[in-house]
Amino acid sequence: MGYQVENIGGHLVLAPPKGGKVRDVPLPGHVARAFKVHSEEFPPADITLPWLAPDGPPVTKKLLFSAAEGAAIRRSDFNTYAWKPALVAAGILPPPERGKRHQASREDGMHALRHFYASVLLDAGESIKALSQYLGHSDPGFTLRVYTHLMPSSEGRTRRAVDKFYEAVGWAAVSDSHGPQTAQGE
Repeated sequence: MGYQVENIGGHLVLAPPKGGKVRDVPLPGHVARAFKVHSEEFPPADITLPWLAPDGPPVTKKLLFSAAEGAAIRRSDFNTYAWKPALVAAGILPPPERGKRHQASREDGMHALRHFYASVLLDAGESIKALSQYLGHSDPGFTLRVYTHLMPSSEGRTRRAVDKFYEAVGWAAVSDSHGPQTAQGE
């Protein structure tokens, strides 16, 4: 069963994935290789935390990402000390004012990776039904409503589809013909 670290009332617990739904998500080769390299340098750590609630039964699980001392990482600490400084270094966010923290923003937090993942799959033509399963949504309509702004324009898809057709049949075969005949009178 899948699990994640959650913060409940300031206490870290292990809990099922978002929405309590376990799901299979295809693991691309590049990501698998990055996990392998990371795991070789930073072996997964056994972490013991309560299950579902601060007073829940303790369970021990291996975490692929942990703090230097082998503890679970708080999402807020990751966002503050790793994610947002990386966004500043990449020129995506401005640096915070001296002595102040970055503004709290869900759009700039690690949750943005979920939207990035969805936008990459939608741009590649993945179906809304498959994407909804990967994201743990029970209703593909919900996925469509949330992520529709990330879908590429139909004009771009149309141009790519026609270009792909021309590439598949070979440009010479298409350019030697006069194309489809029109229904205009003779």
